[in-house]
This record gives sequence, C-alpha cells and structure tokens, in this order.
Amino acid sequence: MGLLNIVLLFATINVALSVQDGLLPNGNFEQGPKASQMKGTKVTDPHAIPHWEISGYVEYIKAGQTQGDMLLPVPEGAFAVRLGEDAYIKTRVTNVTNGTFYSLSFNFARTCAQEEKLNVSVSPNNEPNDWAMLPMQTMYSSDGWDSYSWGFLAQANEIEIMLHNPAVEKDPACGPLIDFIALKALKTPHRPKGNMLKNGNFEEGPYIFPNTSWGVLIPPNIEDDHSPLPGWMIESLKAVKYIDAEHFTVPEGKRAIELVAGRESAIAQIVRTQKGKVYDLMFSVGDASNSCQGSMLIEAFAGNITLRVPYESAGKGGFKRAKLRFTAVTERTRVRFLSTYYHMKSDHSGSLCGPVVDDVRLVGVRYP
Repeated sequence: MGLLNIVLLFATINVALSVQDGLLPNGNFEQGPKASQMKGTKVTDPHAIPHWEISGYVEYIKAGQTQGDMLLPVPEGAFAVRLGEDAYIKTRVTNVTNGTFYSLSFNFARTCAQEEKLNVSVSPNNEPNDWAMLPMQTMYSSDGWDSYSWGFLAQANEIEIMLHNPAVEKDPACGPLIDFIALKALKTPHRPKGNMLKNGNFEEGPYIFPNTSWGVLIPPNIEDDHSPLPGWMIESLKAVKYIDAEHFTVPEGKRAIELVAGRESAIAQIVRTQKGKVYDLMFSVGDASNSCQGSMLIEAFAGNITLRVPYESAGKGGFKRAKLRFTAVTERTRVRFLSTYYHMKSDHSGSLCGPVVDDVRLVGVRYP
C-alpha cells in the first residue's frame, strides 16, 4: 500500500507539471510554506513553495498584509510572493512542444518607491538575447496590479521558467509582488480570406487571466524577440495593452489592442505587396470603456502615406471605421499604428490609457 501511494504521488506530480493553456502548477501560490519554513514573511527553505524553487529574499505575502501604512494587494485568492533583493522563483514544466512559440503571462504589483525590474527567462535556450528585463515603474491599471506577457520559443520538451529581481537595494525586502503565472501555446497566424494581414483582428494573443480586469501588457521588441501577439511587432519603447471583451469594449470579436503610451506605444506588421499597386488599409478606432476620455488621435502609416484619425472619447465605449488608401512603393510594406497623445484615466488613479485599434484589414484595390 505504501509503494502504491508513492507511485500515485509521482503520477499526480507528473500530471500537474504537464502544461496546458492556463495557470502553471501552483501558479497562484495558494499552496505555501509551512510555518517552520518561514521567518516572519521571509521564506527560508528553497523548496518550501510547492512546485517552485526560490533563492534570495523571497516573501510569502498574505492578503490584507501591510507594509507600514501601505496595504500590500493580492489580486485574487489569499497569497502572492514578493521578490526582494537578488531573489528569484523558478519552476520546471514538462510536456511543452519543442519548436512551439509560447506566451508567459503573470501579474505583478510594485511595493516600493524606487524603480523595480524583473528579469524573465526560459531555459534551455540557444538564443543568447531571448530573455527580458521588464521595467515596472509605470502603472497602467487603477487596481494596483498589471499583467505582463512575454513570448519565447520552446527549445525542448521540458523547460525551466525563472523570474528574477536583479536589484540590490538598501532595503532587501523591496521588490515586486508576483501572482498568477500562466502559459499559452501560440498558434501560427495565417492570412484569412479577404485580408492580407495576419491576426488583423488580434484574436490570437497571450493568455488573459479570466478573473482580472486590467488586460495584459505586451513589451516592446527590444525586450522580446518573440512577440506574444502573433503577426505583429511592438515597435516602440513602451508596452501596448492586450484587452478582452469580457472586461472592456472592443470594436470586433473578443480581443483588441489599446495604445497606452502615446507615440512610445506602436504596433507594426510587414506584408508583401506589389510595387505600384493600390491598396486599402481599413481599421477600427475607439475607446475601451475604461474612463479614458478626451480627444484621441491615431496615426496609421502605409507606403508613403500617413492618415491621422481623430476620435472623441467619452470613456464609455464606441468606435468608428477609417480607411487609408496608398500605392505600394516597395515589395514589402510596413503597416504601423500609434497614438499621437498620452492619455490618463479620469478616475484619478494616474493610470495611463489610450485609443483602441481593432479589425485591421488590408486589401488590394482592383479599379482605384
């Protein structure tokens, strides 16, 4: 009977560690250390958190816990972890598919005044630059939490995922709160009938946590060689936000992009075109019904043409269609969108926001 229990235990572990789209095993950290494995809030045993290995100053934070006069938020459930000075958490995941692109999504919140960063990496990895150092000094959510997604190419059927706070500060406890870590396999985008662009409706993208209301930030290409938004490049200095119809207003389908950092927040796609041929680029511009109000202006680029599309937002949802007609000047045309202005939510949270782009279509014009 004892041997049977051991076999069943290992079978359970193997099942738990195999990956499907969604939360990693104990990715919400609800399974925590024993009291004997902690000193105050600090975790003292490297293997105290089930399915995870830790190093450095890692704290196990309970919902409602305070730091001085500040309440440390936990987005859902009872627990999260905080990565202090030079601390990391890592886990091994089996049954990923070698050669498949994945998105790694996680929730984070700042807890200290100084700029915080998070180093995200996956191994094994034959691409020396395939890791990200994500800055966390800007907040895009009024809830105190944001979600980030990072894309990577699996190079084995078993991988190790690590989140590391590289900072060395006067207060070793300072560092980001982490909760909800999930994987999603990304499908290879195809150009649908009647559209020369891949994933023009943004339906394929990173995992969005169903019980969160702040969308997912997608970092710029300088931080991520493999965009978790298939078909598109984040061609800017700051992130764009991937939003869903469950929590926001989107013009079409279930997903859209919110350009949350003015001219520093842009998306682009390169498409094959015929030099001298006329094309129409059609798209929707709107707002996400998230208290983002004011005069918005989207700039669309294709060929040698720039189209500026104004949109007056009341912050309650809505959109309009726009069309840019251009003549291709090369055999490859870059289609690009950005927001001219910075915008901030009217809820006094200080959170950045911006116009929504969706349902982007590129078609050739037979008789211009």
